[in-house]
Amino acid sequence: MTKSDLVAAIAEKAGIRKKDAEAALNAFIEVVTEALKGGDKVEIRGFGTFLMKERAPRTARNPRTGEKVEVPAKLSPAFKPGKDLKEATEKVLKKRKK
Repeated sequence: MTKSDLVAAIAEKAGIRKKDAEAALNAFIEVVTEALKGGDKVEIRGFGTFLMKERAPRTARNPRTGEKVEVPAKLSPAFKPGKDLKEATEKVLKKRKK
């Protein structure tokens, strides 16, 4: 699903214009981004949590030259799904296995 698909789905579900749905989605993305930049996490009960995770330093390999390269530690945005979202998606997985 692309952003435009998501905007269309939100507009249909909420019964609003696509322009308003796009503005709401852009505002949501901006608020989450600003919160993560500020070191906060964004928790939406039943859906999940957006947070920053620290990635440990590691040694990587340049695939072209084979040379070892040190990659420093860094912060990376992450999403941890909530209980309701996990349960809903597990049902889909169970249906595929049948």
